Amino acid sequence: MSSTPHFNRLRLQALAAALALAAPIVQADELLWMNHLDLLAGDPSVSTSFNAISSGVGGGLSGLIIESSTLGEEADGGGNKVVSSAVSVPPGYLVNGVRVCYEYSSSTSYLSQIRLAQVQDPPATAVVLLDDGTDLLDPGPICVDSAAPFAETVDPQAGALLLSLRVNFGDTADRIVVRGVALHLMADPDSLLVGHTHEYLTGKGIGHNNSVAATTEPLKPPVPEEEPAVDE
Repeated sequence: MSSTPHFNRLRLQALAAALALAAPIVQADELLWMNHLDLLAGDPSVSTSFNAISSGVGGGLSGLIIESSTLGEEADGGGNKVVSSAVSVPPGYLVNGVRVCYEYSSSTSYLSQIRLAQVQDPPATAVVLLDDGTDLLDPGPICVDSAAPFAETVDPQAGALLLSLRVNFGDTADRIVVRGVALHLMADPDSLLVGHTHEYLTGKGIGHNNSVAATTEPLKPPVPEEEPAVDE
């Protein structure tokens, strides 16, 4: 009995696995790491600094060092005591969460809120789209994911996005070190970049320069053919 059907099935299975790994368009969650050193102090009671030699926290790995001259989580003059930054998102993606990596010098001071707001048009107000008020009490080092946005995803095309991390200090000698901040992204199914095609000329060679091909969406793995029944 020939082994050809069995060999073809194995070949199709291997091809399907390779295509699944090689699909270029994101179908699930991806992380986009931002420059956490860009986070700015939200009021005069908060200060940020950077020391490439040692952060002075834990094993000393560098990061954004946050300190406060006052206690609690209220800013001078009212409002939240925060560090904040605008964030960028590549075209064709939606935001569905935030990841923060940090370490504390003491458990008495900690991050108490992760918030993502979007500037409106006209740019006179900003609407809070993600507001996770969970007290992050683990002194770390640790990476923590926020809750999801209120509407499950945030469309960055609607306006500039502002990320804020609220801090709560129990001792003015404490330090909070932020070692990484990332956005959770997913492909926007309504984006023109998804499923986009264009025509191009194929490679050089006799009879090839005049050939026109088109880019396509990711190929779906082939469905293996059923082996023919074999009479015993």
